[in-house]
Amino acid sequence: MFEYIFVHGLSGWGSYDETYKRMPYWGMRGGDLISFLNEKGYSCHAASVAPTGSAWDRACELYAQIAGTIVDYGKAHSRKFGHERFGKDFSAKPLIKQWDENTKLVLLGHSFGGATIRLFSELLAHGDDEERKETEANELSPLFAGGMEDRIHCIVTIASPMNGTTAYDLFADISFDPSKVKVPGWSKALAYMMSKGTKPVKDGRDERDYAAYDMHIDHAMEMNERISTLKGVYYFSIPCSDTYQDKDGTYKPAKSMEPLFVMRSHQIGAYTGTTAGGVIIDRTWRENDGLVNTVSAMVPHNAPFRQLAEKPEQLSDGKSIDIQPGIWNVFPIVRGDHMYLQGGLMRKHNITGFYADLLKMIDALIE
Repeated sequence: MFEYIFVHGLSGWGSYDETYKRMPYWGMRGGDLISFLNEKGYSCHAASVAPTGSAWDRACELYAQIAGTIVDYGKAHSRKFGHERFGKDFSAKPLIKQWDENTKLVLLGHSFGGATIRLFSELLAHGDDEERKETEANELSPLFAGGMEDRIHCIVTIASPMNGTTAYDLFADISFDPSKVKVPGWSKALAYMMSKGTKPVKDGRDERDYAAYDMHIDHAMEMNERISTLKGVYYFSIPCSDTYQDKDGTYKPAKSMEPLFVMRSHQIGAYTGTTAGGVIIDRTWRENDGLVNTVSAMVPHNAPFRQLAEKPEQLSDGKSIDIQPGIWNVFPIVRGDHMYLQGGLMRKHNITGFYADLLKMIDALIE
């Protein structure tokens, strides 16, 4: 039996949040995707993790919601980053009724939700050495003990900055002046509104314990070094792009892009440079979905992968291609902006067919 767990991105929300009743993160303008899929016979759930929290903290929250327990951020981690060790108690209302060795997880993460589910899978499989060293065995969260790789069936990342995004790095590069990039005047106010909504509410913790830190390219690459590609897990990535290449080699947003993303898309589409850690950002990083570089959403750096020619609807019978675990299967680029596969923020998109085909394909995979 598969339990499909959907994990939102930066500044997102899930079924534990009141916002979800007014506007479901999964489906948005297109309607509640989770309800639609459940009516189709799938067991789907929308997790609620810290909107601007680090991948680590979000992974710990995800575990507590699935396992039905109190959030344990880890003795070592909480001391290192300056916040409380324990969080909310989900024992009375877990995401799924029962989770054991007979229940397999399919994890789907949008945007920074991709980093969340990837780190979560690594902790489930291998735990964490630092937490094991600093915590008494009878106090250690099972998440940090590891040994649960076989409880994961599949991981799907959707428009996820697996190698970071230049939406953050271009502001840190003194050789590049984003204000010099020509953008429509109206897009500046919208970009300011969006940036205000993604800034964390500071609570005294270390600056490294936020999503904004993890999404810088150097830090995303560091995270990639610790996250392994698990041999028994199926991997799929779905990159998006809503830009076109101009004559000067820059990428510019298409008319279909959400207005909120237009200014940032222009800046990403014009940027090349080098990160503080020495990662060269060449022109292949310019194509984007408004917030995430398309190339970054394809595959984690140095992970094994292959490019699929087929889309989910062509694979939905599970027999069109021999898909094996332990390797990233990269779908063809979806022509849409960062929120296209969420149903759209201001523009309505019907995505039910896409996800119905995707889940039908995953359900048909033979382990």
